[in-house]
Amino acid sequence: MNKILGLALLVFVAVSCKAQINPVSWSFSAKKVADKTYEVKMTATMATNWHLYSQAQPEDAIAIPTAFTINPNPLFILDGKIQEIGKMEVMKDATLGVSANQYSKTVTFVQKVKLKANVKTNFSGNVEYQTCDDKKCLPPKTVNFSVAIK
Repeated sequence: MNKILGLALLVFVAVSCKAQINPVSWSFSAKKVADKTYEVKMTATMATNWHLYSQAQPEDAIAIPTAFTINPNPLFILDGKIQEIGKMEVMKDATLGVSANQYSKTVTFVQKVKLKANVKTNFSGNVEYQTCDDKKCLPPKTVNFSVAIK
């Protein structure tokens, strides 16, 4: 019985540590919205009390904004800039004299793409982001992605 409790405690600690190490999970998908036009959705889900920064930050921000690098692809063109869908929070720290545009719980980044022909291809690249809670920030992290566009 003690071995089972010890193993359960070990699993709980391991899962808790993983949440502390990587409090943001990403999902990527593409949806056809018109002839040869797709919306690629890049969704970040944050653990409780963690937040992710917007692509656009105020001048006094010290946070690292979320940044996407899209790999060039001759089969499509990007239609506009990456849009953010979520409840943006403006954090102001009077003690440090800084502010930040951030999201909690979830945010979806959407990029429209137009295919040059009816072909199958991939939308790929990476996202660099920083995540913080009320006490600490983790170092910036980069996640690679590839989404099929059909």
